[in-house]
Amino acid sequence: MQVRPSQPLAHIPSRTYQRRDPEATVLHRVVRENLEGFLTRARSRERVVPRFVERAFRTFLRCGILAHGFVRVHCDACGHDRLVGFSCKGRGVCPSCGGRRMAELAAHMVDRVFPEVPVRQWVLTLPFALRYRLAYDARLAAAVDRAFVAAVFASLARRARGLGRGRRPSGSARRLRGGAVTFVQRSGDALNLNIHFHTLVLDGVYERYGQAGMRFRALRPPSSEELQRLLADVVGRIRRLLARRGLGPEADPSLADPLQETQPLLAELAAASVQGRAASGPRAGLRPRRLGDQIDPEDLSGSIQGLAACDSFTLHAAVAVPGRDRRRLERLVRYAARPPLASDRLAALPDGTLSYRLKNRWRDGTTHILFEPVELLERLAALVPAPRTRLVKYHGVLAPCAGWRDRVVLDPLGGVRSVLLGEATARQGGDSLGPAAAMHAGVESSTSMTRCAGPGASLEEPPLAAAAGEAQGPRSATASRDEGAPVKKSRRKNWSWSEMMRRVFDLDVLECAACGGKLRVLAAIQDPDAIRAILDCLGLSSRPPPPPGPTLSNLF
Repeated sequence: MQVRPSQPLAHIPSRTYQRRDPEATVLHRVVRENLEGFLTRARSRERVVPRFVERAFRTFLRCGILAHGFVRVHCDACGHDRLVGFSCKGRGVCPSCGGRRMAELAAHMVDRVFPEVPVRQWVLTLPFALRYRLAYDARLAAAVDRAFVAAVFASLARRARGLGRGRRPSGSARRLRGGAVTFVQRSGDALNLNIHFHTLVLDGVYERYGQAGMRFRALRPPSSEELQRLLADVVGRIRRLLARRGLGPEADPSLADPLQETQPLLAELAAASVQGRAASGPRAGLRPRRLGDQIDPEDLSGSIQGLAACDSFTLHAAVAVPGRDRRRLERLVRYAARPPLASDRLAALPDGTLSYRLKNRWRDGTTHILFEPVELLERLAALVPAPRTRLVKYHGVLAPCAGWRDRVVLDPLGGVRSVLLGEATARQGGDSLGPAAAMHAGVESSTSMTRCAGPGASLEEPPLAAAAGEAQGPRSATASRDEGAPVKKSRRKNWSWSEMMRRVFDLDVLECAACGGKLRVLAAIQDPDAIRAILDCLGLSSRPPPPPGPTLSNLF
């Protein structure tokens, strides 16, 4: 259907128009100038870039470009207009769309998934060889994740039974259930391929007495001995899993690396990215240059609290959030679900080299990583997930088909759908929450999120009852209902783009920058003739910049 603007073009006040040009970002310029050379060089070596990787780059070049369509908003008070470009909704390259997905997922987890009980983050890192295999073997990655979560649940149940010694459950035998959500992170801080798992686990177990009783039993933080024992269990489970699938040390190399046969270029890029080296070009096989103050290796001694290591596996579990601290929980979820690249940390140096600032200084003093433009494209290509790859997984009582999910998970309008005995009841029963309730997650996400809207997205504010629980006050973890009463199903409502921006950045994008009034949506412009007419009237370019052809500098 053809969409036309609701006002004559002569009435558009171009002098009040403001926007952030995505073409001006360093990442957009680097991809636009080097993508064709990257693809041509791969074809010259008889290597084909996978279609989903090329599509991720090309859709990123269209993201936020007004020449491909936009939403027009208008202020009736002062006549101020604003144009918002459509987003590409990509998962691998675009920092803007990755940031929006991160914010929406964090809001969903806090408002509709996690109950008001303590949550602990468990981070499992893997050996280099396993990272390479899991990068494009979704089934094996899911099996490794299930083995890891099963070991964590077993540890929680073992510790809970230890606290309950000498106490006899009423009714039937007591059953203990845990809950968790795993975020599969594909990248490290230096944009290297590093498959690892950020698993947010309810810091305790749910137990049920007979048919009517149910409560949450919070646990103390795991000791160093328990953490080391748990990691040994995880390593044993993963090794047995690999042996059953014929991927042990004695496995046939052709069977252990099918990616080399089907996608040789992707296998080359993934292997180099896992090791943190350049895949091709004059710096092939070399690590990227670093900037920062060098530190004496003698100063690097010392252990990290809450960290266990075993055979190149590491497990970290020192970050926890109290049950009622929903803001810290949302920041923790945003940290676990963050996109691989933050555009505000990428800068271009005068000699054409790209500098990427690390979020945290490394222990050897490194603060920046230097990339050549083609080397950055190789790193990003290895980080693009394959189609239909799940990066968020639910376990235990938080799983979609779990029998206890309706009794645990928060409903969209707030509150718990059944009887839950929370922290106060657990204390009355003799269980101490210990220092876990005093630990907080002090993590922030530095990922920038530009103002892009999807072609079908609504910029209007949602009704008050459908807002993400901001004005409804704290939800009680001890809310209850009659066991025989039916659960009232409330319709799930998605957050609007403007609500996400206000929730994450405390910024009302529908507020007029000129007079402070309220902006309203006029139309979503997708017709090429209407796009060209409006942009020409505003004096803006109605044609996207064509990508430059390959040159000798980006071919060899």
